[in-house]
Amino acid sequence: MKEIRTVDAAGQILCHDITRIIRGVTKDAVFRKGHVITEEDIPVLLSVGKDHIFVWENDPSKLHENEAARILQSLCQNDYMEASEPKEGKIELRATVDGVFQVDEERFDAVNGIDEVTIATLPQNMPVRAGTKLAGMRVIPLVIDKEKMEQVRQAAGDRPLLRLRPYRKNVRVGVVTTGTEVFEGRIKDTFTPVLADKLKAFGLSIEEHRLTDDVTEHTSGAVRELVRLGMDVILCTGGMSVDPDDRTPAAIRDAGAEIVTYGAPVLPGAMFLLGYIRQDDRTVAVMGLPGCVMYNDRTIFDLVLPRVIAGEMLTRREIRRFGIGGLCMGCRVCHYPVCGFQH
Repeated sequence: MKEIRTVDAAGQILCHDITRIIRGVTKDAVFRKGHVITEEDIPVLLSVGKDHIFVWENDPSKLHENEAARILQSLCQNDYMEASEPKEGKIELRATVDGVFQVDEERFDAVNGIDEVTIATLPQNMPVRAGTKLAGMRVIPLVIDKEKMEQVRQAAGDRPLLRLRPYRKNVRVGVVTTGTEVFEGRIKDTFTPVLADKLKAFGLSIEEHRLTDDVTEHTSGAVRELVRLGMDVILCTGGMSVDPDDRTPAAIRDAGAEIVTYGAPVLPGAMFLLGYIRQDDRTVAVMGLPGCVMYNDRTIFDLVLPRVIAGEMLTRREIRRFGIGGLCMGCRVCHYPVCGFQH
């Protein structure tokens, strides 16, 4: 491209968009890349502060910002994502399904570490709805060296930088409510309705529900029964603290669960338990939910549940990494997931 005086630009082809900003009214292009400038256009260009403009001249070693953005799109876009058309050198990606958004952090950082290249995304592991904006990308200059974009390709590797894990359909959920006081009817079970509301947000419901007293064998038997009935996720409530008569963690272990963690660096939710029971060709996620899940708006359960529904098997390391950002601020009006909790 080359720079010329605007008053001499009639007949030339713009190589970039010309943007006009009117505060509180509009921010849009008055002329787009490829527009052939006429005499009538010159006063408009001058009115938006363009005394000089850049017009296209072929340079085989350079790429226009829109072409570079297309390269970034190809390196980021994965299944269940749709891309916008380039606008002023920027492309955005949106979700086409509900699910959990994820970024390959190491490769992503390597790409963003290359000068003049920028990609911005939502936070890691954020639950999103179809239509949610996931990422935006562009290069900084109007034209960029082809060689630099080849460096970007090398840094990105051979698979997309971004991923959207869609929620699984027809996930079967069972609940085991523990506690002699609930089992004998001395107090009302107020925990299960909270879980039903949480699951409803994902289009799920509680298919099987068992009540047990504080006897470990009774609780482990209820868990094993729900596994036999084909549950994909089993939620156990009550008995999750360190009191001597709180025996749910032992019951989950006795039911055959491989415990990923009992305890998590998240507040509320430190006494959370996650394990998996392998049954034939199935893997059943089992969670022990502390009482805070019943009376706090957001807890460890809200961080783990979307990923379990999406079919992800979490590791101890991933749970441990919740620690940074794992302190809920208890805002009067909860805006999760658009907040710092976990992210």
